[in-house]
Amino acid sequence: MQGSLFFPADRPNDPGITAGVDEAGRGCLAGPVVAGAVILPASFDLPGLTDSKACTAKQRDTLAPCIKACAVSWGLGIVWPRRIDAINILQATFEAMSLAIRHLRTTPALLLIDGDKTLPEHVLARLWSLGHAGTPPRQRAIIQGDATEPAISAASILAKTCRDRLMASLDKRWPGYGFAVHKGYGTREHYEALRRLGPCPQHRLTFRGVCEEKPAAVRQGSLL
Repeated sequence: MQGSLFFPADRPNDPGITAGVDEAGRGCLAGPVVAGAVILPASFDLPGLTDSKACTAKQRDTLAPCIKACAVSWGLGIVWPRRIDAINILQATFEAMSLAIRHLRTTPALLLIDGDKTLPEHVLARLWSLGHAGTPPRQRAIIQGDATEPAISAASILAKTCRDRLMASLDKRWPGYGFAVHKGYGTREHYEALRRLGPCPQHRLTFRGVCEEKPAAVRQGSLL
């Protein structure tokens, strides 16, 4: 089973509450895809809470501990490159989100999923059953929900800050690629490092541009 992080608040279950779910790192060439799931209380005060992409790194680092402190419950799910290559990035994203949801100690009645897709029932049900009784919560996909739903915004910030810390650690383990700077995205510097060093175990080998493309085999001519 893929790794995951579990840091929920120790609060009683409330079946009438919603959880926001979002991911970070889906489009990267290297490193894991990380998902966050957050249940916020009905009343909270987090000035500046918005989509993680609209925040600076300093703002995210300031908001993340505040989110954890006020959240009813929160969890993180991580899926690493080998698994991403095995099942593709979309399925790996679904799995990371389901892992994060699984680790919510409080049971939500509704999941608010950022984007245009809800989680496949068989993926969510399999992981949900490992941490919860009963059927999984209902789901609703919300396009650009990370900018409009506070719980999704909170999930996006936890996922992003967790992933950024992981990429900084991976940079020390596999130096030369610049993971701490570009966080695994396909920057010019990253592509240049790939051409110079080749991929490392943290690269997603099925992603275009990671491995050097071989020229198509020349078809042997024939005379009839």
